[in-house]
Order: sequence, then structure tokens, then C-alpha cells
Amino acid sequence: MTSKVIVITGVSRGLGRAMTEGFIRLGHRVLGCGRSEDAIHELNNLHGPDSRFDVLDVTNDEAVRDWAKHCLSLAGSPDLLINNAALVNRNAPLWKVPTSEFSMVVDVNIKGVANVIRHFVPAMIAKRSGVIVNLSSGWGRSTDAEVAPYCATKWAIEGLTKALAQELPQGMAATPLNPGIINTDMLRSTFGSQARDYPDTEKWAKTAVPWLLGLGPKDNGISLTVGEPH
Repeated sequence: MTSKVIVITGVSRGLGRAMTEGFIRLGHRVLGCGRSEDAIHELNNLHGPDSRFDVLDVTNDEAVRDWAKHCLSLAGSPDLLINNAALVNRNAPLWKVPTSEFSMVVDVNIKGVANVIRHFVPAMIAKRSGVIVNLSSGWGRSTDAEVAPYCATKWAIEGLTKALAQELPQGMAATPLNPGIINTDMLRSTFGSQARDYPDTEKWAKTAVPWLLGLGPKDNGISLTVGEPH
């Protein structure tokens, strides 16, 4: 398989970290970002200089612009752009979620995705090539109590991505992706001890990474779930 350039947000832990390790293991080049300085330093020590990782807050549009410019100068237009960075609110009825917490979930999960798209996708369009994957959720297609802000953002990602898909030139694709239920810090914050009943990120990545590499123009605008036929 030809080596691909893959951009991933939220690589510090969880699914982002697992995808990063999986893609690099298969010989691909990853450019990633996350908020944890320690995790980013570790990733650069493990996988640099071919792959590169930077500390970044995706809600800061100017910072995302500068990061994208640097990534594009290093590796060119990405073959696969994965918007993975996300937050979940602490379990609570909607009327008890503080304004600041609600805003942060919206800023990361929706505006952060838009910021990354704004500064990477024009280069992909210029090549008329590449796949954009925006991480959705089972809660982007259904709902549950005490996670209303998170549900709202993931439903938004479904709509945002499907609209984006209609704007892309032929040869490209954008898809909202439900990764499935995985034992991550985010799941543990909502499911508690029941999270242990689900696969860990490393096991998930063994299926997810090759599956993601198989995405292409045929998948444009389709809501997908990892592991299902596409």
C-alpha cells in the first residue's frame, strides 16, 4: 500500500492515539495535534521526524490556521483528514449543565471541526483528492439522558458533514463516522464501570485503521460505522 499523509486531531489519548499508532505501524505518515504537552512530546520522541505532533487547541482558529499551514508545507495535502478531537459533558440533566461547560463542548465538537476543515480542505480541493472523516457517535444518531450537549454536537456533525459532502468536487469524500462503543476516558465518564465491557482502543484500532484506509469517493455523504461494509 502506498504511504499516505494522515492528519488527526485529538491524538493525545483514546481513539486519536490508537489511530495514530495504527497508521504509523502500517507505514503511513501522521501529522497530529492534541492539548496535552506531555503526550505530544512523547509522540514526537516515539515517531518523529517522519510524523509530527503539535500542541494545539482546535477552538483557536488562528492557531489552527498556522498549524495547517505548517503541516501543508511539510507534507502537502492530506489523503485522510480525521476530525477526532471532542469533549463530553459531565453527566447531568440539560438544565444543570453550566453555561461554560455547554459552550466548551460546542466549541470543541463543532467549531473545532469547522476550523480544521477551513484550513485544510482548500488544499485538498485544489488536488481534487482526499477523504474527510468527522467523528460522530451513536449519540449523533440517537439520544440518551444526561448527555444532551454531546448529543446536540454529534447530531450537528452529521448534518455539517453531509452538507460539506455536497460541496466537494468529484473524487473527494466527507463522511460522518460512528466509531462504535469503545472503552475510553470519555466512555468511562458516562458509563462508569460498565465501560469495561467494551473493547479497548488498541483492539478497536486493529479493525478501524485498515477500514479507514479503505474509504474513498464512493463513501461521500454516507453516515458510516466502523466495521460495517462501505
